[in-house]
Amino acid sequence: MKIFILTLIASLSITFIGHSQVTSAHAGQKIQWMTLEQAFAATQKEPRKIMVDIYTGWCGWCKVMDQRTFTNEKVADFVSEKFYAVKLDAEIKDTITIGTQKYIWQNGYNQAGVALLQGKMSFPTIVYLDEKFNMIQPVAGFQEAPQFHQVITFFGDNHYKKGNWEAYQKDIYPKQYGQPVVAEVKK
Repeated sequence: MKIFILTLIASLSITFIGHSQVTSAHAGQKIQWMTLEQAFAATQKEPRKIMVDIYTGWCGWCKVMDQRTFTNEKVADFVSEKFYAVKLDAEIKDTITIGTQKYIWQNGYNQAGVALLQGKMSFPTIVYLDEKFNMIQPVAGFQEAPQFHQVITFFGDNHYKKGNWEAYQKDIYPKQYGQPVVAEVKK
């Protein structure tokens, strides 16, 4: 009987802890985050650009982006429509397999993160990949929602193929998307 009760308590505790981690990780967010492997599999079935948020557990600005940038409704809607959104902990020790390529943890980082960041380990960095998993561009540093919305629309709507960033930011973005979204600061 004691074993049954202990097993039941352990099962309920694990279920509750697992549920609270998933809920808190996605509370207030409409972005459906996935792993790099899941995004690779998804893009094989339904091609879409990939946005990879490369972070670490100790990165304070990464957490601020989670709280202030990714929860912005306009940002979340655009990301969900145009990208497969990936969260990649650069320090994850699990092996990541993309197609036939395996990325392992080595020298403090998972080599998938090292490859995506081209060896320039800076957090947070958002890496944009095309529908065939080819690098478009990494963008390093914290971004508030208004700035981030400009960047995701630049890549998501293929403006990067048509012209330069400065012209897009000055002329095209205000005409096509209106003024930059207002940052929502959550207290």
